[in-house]
Order: sequence, then C-alpha cells, then structure tokens
Amino acid sequence: GGRRSSACGGAGRAVGGVGELLRAAGAGGEGGRAGVVGLDDAQARQACADAAEGGVVEAVNFNAPGQVVIAGQVSAVERAIEACKAAGAKRAMALPVSVPSHCALMRPAADKLAEQLQSTKFFAPELPVINNVDVSAESDPDSIRGALVRQLHSQGRGSETVRALAADGRSPPSASGPGQVPCGLPRAYKRGQDAHPPG
Repeated sequence: GGRRSSACGGAGRAVGGVGELLRAAGAGGEGGRAGVVGLDDAQARQACADAAEGGVVEAVNFNAPGQVVIAGQVSAVERAIEACKAAGAKRAMALPVSVPSHCALMRPAADKLAEQLQSTKFFAPELPVINNVDVSAESDPDSIRGALVRQLHSQGRGSETVRALAADGRSPPSASGPGQVPCGLPRAYKRGQDAHPPG
C-alpha cells in the first residue's frame, strides 16, 4: 500500500466531529442559505452588502457562472433575497438548510474543528487534491488541515476550481449529491463559459 490521505480512525472521528459542529451551528435556527440564479458574482456580493443592515449575509458559494449561494442570519438572508430579485436575479429562493456554511457565523465551529483536527494524523496525498478555499493543491499536512478549517467559514470557489482543473488539462469534473443541483453544476459551468468566454 501507498501512503494514505489520513489515518482511518482519525478521519472517521474528524468527519463525525464536523457533523456535530454543523448540527450545533444550525441548532439556534438563526442561520439560513439561499440560491441565486442570474446574477454575476459581483452583483450577488453587492446585494448582500446592501441587505446586511448590521447583520451577517454573504455570497459564499460560487458554484458556476450565474449561480451563487448566499448565507447568514435568516433575516439578513431574506432581505438579500429581495435585493437579488431587485438586481435582476432570475431566481432567488431560500434553501431548506439551517447551517450558514462558509460565512462568518461559522467561525466558532471552525475554531472547534481546528482543535479536533490537531489530534488527527494527516499524510501527504499521493494525488493532487485542489481545495476550493485557496484553489490550490496542498501537499503539506498542516496546510491541508488549515484549508479544512477555513472551509467552514470561507467562500467556496467552485467556478475558480473548475477553471484551475481545465487550465491544468483535466477533464471537466462530475458532481454528485442529493437532489438535482450538484449533478447539474458541471453543465451549468459549461453553459456559463460558453456564454461568457474567458478573455
């Protein structure tokens, strides 16, 4: 056998730990997320800034051109949905998720995850794995650990990650997950690239 990407027992505990942290982050009912279709990244960010009014709402997942997820406090997310519609979004709707992943509200959970990951042994990966926090492939175990922690409260840069794969000569990724959205993201990215070619 080759080197492993993480110690088996430690990895299982880390995954379980993340699940517990996410459940705890959503337990208060103050967090929410929404999907926005038809605005570019800058428009989505601006709509969130206009809607925040002292609360927390951020554009957090840039899944494909014209597809952004926003997250934050429920009331701020609701205001941002209306701001996105006013800015011309084709769709802006609340998602049935209470965990405001990838926004500033997740920093306490990220701090706890950092503590848990200190006792998890990591090995350098055999194959490059691009994280979508930095859009880079890390090989140093401490850097990988840090990226995992920051992923909880930092933006998910899916579009940039796909571009990095393409620039490296990799074939377009496939996606899987519950519902229709994950499976449709590679197609949405391709449509967005065709409509807005780089350059």
